Amino acid sequence: ALVAAGVPMAIAAPRALARPGPNDRINIGCIGVGDRGTAVMNGFLVQPDAQVVAVCDVKRPVLQAAQRRVNEHYASEGCAAYSDFRELLARADIDGVLVATPDHWHVLAAWSAARAGKDVYLEKPMGLTLGEDYALRSAVRRYGRIFQFGTQQRSEPNFRFACEIARSGRLGKLQAI
Repeated sequence: ALVAAGVPMAIAAPRALARPGPNDRINIGCIGVGDRGTAVMNGFLVQPDAQVVAVCDVKRPVLQAAQRRVNEHYASEGCAAYSDFRELLARADIDGVLVATPDHWHVLAAWSAARAGKDVYLEKPMGLTLGEDYALRSAVRRYGRIFQFGTQQRSEPNFRFACEIARSGRLGKLQAI
């Protein structure tokens, strides 16, 4: 998966690498815009080939803050706000979604997005059980969607360095992970 300045690019990368024209922006919907969802949303806001067009959260103050953030960024009033993710997914103009809901909603929202024809960036954890994870994998494959799971942190230099230290034995014999 591509990461630019710590920002997930799996949704934007295929078209971005093909050098899209100005009318080929990827429309993003953000489902779950609390602290983590807003942090990832901010990463999408700075991508020139993507545009956040809708946000969704069940907490009204959180939803309003995210909508305000998007509208201020684009200097427009074009960002729609939803309290039900199914309404966001019903929009034909949304190409991909960020799912950063509470953990127990991850698979349902991501599965529904794949079924609705949306590409998905999903925050961790993927699901609460392996069965949920397998169901989501099947949906992504069945509907031919692009999917990225939020594990990019493991590729950052400081985490790679920590892994190398642990594996090298410099800290002693590794007992458990």
